[in-house]
Amino acid sequence: MVIKNVSLETVCGITSKLPASKYPEVAFAGKSNVGKSSLINGLMNRKALARTSAQPGKTQTINYYNINDSLYFVDLPGYGYARTSEHIRQQWGRMIENYLHKSKQLRQVFLLVDIRHKPSENDKTMYRWICESGYQPVIVATKLDKINRSQTAKQVQQIRIGLDAKEARIIPYSAQTKQGREEIYEVLDKILEEAE
Repeated sequence: MVIKNVSLETVCGITSKLPASKYPEVAFAGKSNVGKSSLINGLMNRKALARTSAQPGKTQTINYYNINDSLYFVDLPGYGYARTSEHIRQQWGRMIENYLHKSKQLRQVFLLVDIRHKPSENDKTMYRWICESGYQPVIVATKLDKINRSQTAKQVQQIRIGLDAKEARIIPYSAQTKQGREEIYEVLDKILEEAE
């Protein structure tokens, strides 16, 4: 996949109506601070179109990035950030659930999980939501550069068991080296082929 043109096209807040998009959508879900913006920027070959932040919980909207006028990357709000109020966290949850149930063009969900840790309760809930909405998520195990290569298989297995994701594809990804990016591009290419 060669990404030539990228633009942030639509930003949906809690009260916004989801746009009626004419291109296939792939959504990115993950808890705050899991490296979602870094992954999206890495895939788009942009330094900072998706806003990264040292302070978790920054993505509080659903952001639609138009890719080559043929696909949308949909950045869902990061979940599970402790310093936001319970009320706001519930609203984000409703936004994500609403999107999963109502998007007509959603083709694939990438669920990001930190490779260093066991999946959290929020990760498990998100995985379940995605599956219950009729999608088989591709799990992206982020922060690969933070562990030794010899630990990769063990940590991937820990994620598989923690999420009870027997069939799921798990792609270890490093924002530093971009390892895993080509595998994600393969998934995207397949979606574009099917859309033609």
